[in-house]
Amino acid sequence: MIRTFRHKGLDAFFNTGSKAGIQPRHAAKLARQLIRLNVAKDASYMNMPGWDFHPLTAKFAGHYSVSVNGNWRVTFKFDGGDAVLVDYQDYH
Repeated sequence: MIRTFRHKGLDAFFNTGSKAGIQPRHAAKLARQLIRLNVAKDASYMNMPGWDFHPLTAKFAGHYSVSVNGNWRVTFKFDGGDAVLVDYQDYH
């Protein structure tokens, strides 16, 4: 279950469907990723073809990333079986 978001626009998109805080062209893939993340019990559940799932390192050790499109990523961490600190960012 998704417990917390870092990105307010992604939070609004997940909870209300509002595309105001995200790239509208990413909406369909983000919706699929968030639905899957919401039912995931651990990070490996996000290891889907084409999503470029991988763990992050250095100051983001313990966090994971999946690709949305181009440089855009959804990053998250798991705490007690729940996704936390879910973020949506252009990493470059």
